[in-house]
Amino acid sequence: MNNLNIEIYTDGSCHTQLKIGAWATIILIDNQKIILKDKELETTHNRMELLAVINSIKHVLKNYPDFNLLKIYSDSQYVVNLNNRKEKLLTNKFITKKGKELNNADLLAELIKFMKMPNIEFVKVKAHQKQTEIENINIEVDKIVRQIVRDAVNEFNSKQ
Repeated sequence: MNNLNIEIYTDGSCHTQLKIGAWATIILIDNQKIILKDKELETTHNRMELLAVINSIKHVLKNYPDFNLLKIYSDSQYVVNLNNRKEKLLTNKFITKKGKELNNADLLAELIKFMKMPNIEFVKVKAHQKQTEIENINIEVDKIVRQIVRDAVNEFNSKQ
């Protein structure tokens, strides 16, 4: 059995009016730091939070499939509390009381499949904390994702 414990810090952000979003993740494996990031158009904040987690899990499963424990840190209540809502979502087949498909049903279903793995743990962290002497990876990933959104918004505005 492999003793590889992996920590992942994720964040997503979105400019709500322009629907320009970004996600980023920092994966810590041994002494290695891997940063994954991307931007999306026509998106939402919650979708970016979900994509950050899903893309980081996919990366780990592809490159480090025999890990022992995967700890995912997120400041998103929407992501971390999915575990408490998953049975209801599955029972209702991701359909609202009004008969419409839930927003992000595709990503919610994908993340729920990953949550069934026994060696994946989610940890809720406080968002936008002040920097301390201790390295705060959550602040770092937040800065990355907000910079991507800022750059994408500036690029959009310069074309108008």
